[in-house]
Amino acid sequence: MREGSLEAPTRHAIRWQDESFYDPHEIEKELERVFDICHGCRRCFNLCDSFPRLFDLVDASPTMELDSVDRKDFKSVVDACTLCDMCFLTKCPYVPPHEFNLDFPHLMLRYRAMEYKQGKVSAADRQMAETDRNGMLASLVSSAANWATRRDNGTVGPLLRDAAGLHPDAELPTYAPQSLVNLAAITPVLNTNAPAFGRKAVIYATCFGNYNTPEVGLGARDVLARNGVETRVEYPGCCGMPKLEQGRIADVAEQAKHVGEALKVWIDDGYDIIVLVPSCALMLKFEWPLILPDSASVRALSEATYDISEYIVDIARKEGLAPGMAPVPGTMTLHMACHARAQNMGQKAAEMLRLVPGAEVKVIERCSGHGGSWGFKKAYFDVAMKVGRPVARQAAQSGGGFVMSECPLAGVHIEQGIEKIGGERPKPALVTHPIQILAHAYQASA
Repeated sequence: MREGSLEAPTRHAIRWQDESFYDPHEIEKELERVFDICHGCRRCFNLCDSFPRLFDLVDASPTMELDSVDRKDFKSVVDACTLCDMCFLTKCPYVPPHEFNLDFPHLMLRYRAMEYKQGKVSAADRQMAETDRNGMLASLVSSAANWATRRDNGTVGPLLRDAAGLHPDAELPTYAPQSLVNLAAITPVLNTNAPAFGRKAVIYATCFGNYNTPEVGLGARDVLARNGVETRVEYPGCCGMPKLEQGRIADVAEQAKHVGEALKVWIDDGYDIIVLVPSCALMLKFEWPLILPDSASVRALSEATYDISEYIVDIARKEGLAPGMAPVPGTMTLHMACHARAQNMGQKAAEMLRLVPGAEVKVIERCSGHGGSWGFKKAYFDVAMKVGRPVARQAAQSGGGFVMSECPLAGVHIEQGIEKIGGERPKPALVTHPIQILAHAYQASA
């Protein structure tokens, strides 16, 4: 055993098909083992609310050790985990190949899988995770859906939020009247003189990119066309991250099989796969292969998948970007999304923004606090705002210009945090995704 965990972290396949994976006694023993290691280290004290909760439980116990913590209180630690993976990737010195073999996020996932099997996931939460059905229906009545879910809706809003367990102050996603797949029927003009001409890529729309923020996909497609990349927009279905958060691993596996087989047709024809949301890219690249390690289509998809920022930087490095970008005035304050960092590819969004002439990029590398649907909930919204306050404060101090995150939920959450801070400083304008800055830079020069 070597000190300091100097080797690259590795992850083991998730044993979700073994009955012992869901055994409450075995899970409690593993929680005791892992929590005792965490208590002895405490390196993750400032990452999220799980670790302060754990350490407070230990410090308030009679022996000030884990042995006197009530095991029923372990659930509060699990509930605070947003599966951001930052403890595994950036902080923990005991991840595999270290012999302690500590994977905190996947242990929290295992606990939730046990709870789901025991029927402890509420009907409201299960319905919220049906993102494809919800997106399809809400898009058909987008104006009414967006009106009903607004924070200032004092009529039906409180009833809807109360039924779904959502906090009255949480800013909820809005729905677009047309999906990205429909809007993509209009194909942008391909620049055959671009250095990267000859590349082909499928833009995997993601549920959020398809139903909530199609402008991100359209901007990405315009940038890629300007750089000679032939694109198609495909959406076989959701990546399953909302269901993974609830421990519904078998459902995620079915989704991985379906999407993997649908996209492998394009991979076999020489297309790269580009993902618009970092959480979804993380699922395709890393989580799916751990859930279905023997699937050839999932493995092929993992190897062919790029985050959109990663792909643009890859073009810039290998072929060079097409000329014609104009400067975009204003400081660009970029929040590095946790699931972009968890892909272990470096600050690709920041590298991409710096390709814009004269770009002034300020990077914030800390959790926004949102954590998927977790940050919307009545039980966690205030905690989410607390965790994300340092990010909002740094973004507010940047003054005017733009603030953005590759994670669309994080961006809105940061904007709401800035709103709560208040003050007389100019507020930065929210950009849904940094790729839109490049699209604007190209359009400004046209």
